[in-house]
Amino acid sequence: MDLTNHLNTAINAALEAGKRILEIYHNEDFDVDFKSDASPLTKADTASHHIIMSYLEKTGIPVLSEEGKDIAYETRNEWEYLWIVDPIDGTKEFIKKNGEFTVNIALIQNGVPILGVIYVPVLQELFYAAKDLGSFKAFEISTTATESEVLAAGQQLPLAQERRQYTAVASKSHLSRETEDYIKGLEAEYGEVAMISKGSSLKLCMVAEGKADCYPRFAPTMEWDTAAGSAICKYAGKTVLDWETKKEMVYNRADLLNNWFLVE
Repeated sequence: MDLTNHLNTAINAALEAGKRILEIYHNEDFDVDFKSDASPLTKADTASHHIIMSYLEKTGIPVLSEEGKDIAYETRNEWEYLWIVDPIDGTKEFIKKNGEFTVNIALIQNGVPILGVIYVPVLQELFYAAKDLGSFKAFEISTTATESEVLAAGQQLPLAQERRQYTAVASKSHLSRETEDYIKGLEAEYGEVAMISKGSSLKLCMVAEGKADCYPRFAPTMEWDTAAGSAICKYAGKTVLDWETKKEMVYNRADLLNNWFLVE
């Protein structure tokens, strides 16, 4: 398994998808459809999906994507490796035009994330990680950057941070009562807790980066929402803890709906 080659492929796929997403975001009108679970879907999601697939299909590794998820577990269970993709994580943020959406690509081996790429098109930030390489953030990465430019610009995570009060990050669109209660419990341990609200997989990235100490998610998510972020966190020395099993989150499960989890 040549992880360097696959990392380059994932970076190029994310950047090319980001380019098309931004064209739609800035210049085109787009209708919003709704999936069976009532979550929104735009033509940017679909366009990003097709671009990413055009790259990943060449690897010969099967792909599990939010926009192509109807694959029987009996089939998926036979896969040692698979890509898990979210063409746009944070479609609600895309529709709101607040810039807090990402392109997520992860490579999984026997349930364990071994590679992850998260691109933030509006902010021109790219997070990437791989087993035996570590986790990195590259700033000012335009959609025309090459993978070599990205790798040259990468700064290893976590980044040095100034001392600050204990900080929790939570969902901008899905803050549950259980999450609020957990944060109140943190205040009993740490005193006043700073609270940051973010959309999409940026929440996992903030913990990996060191800008937040924890991300409790006691509300529904799917595997493609978290797989790439799990890789970014894992190789930055952080843990994505499955709240039910009390073990590190695993992927390509029979039920693609994640249990509650805690990143710290």
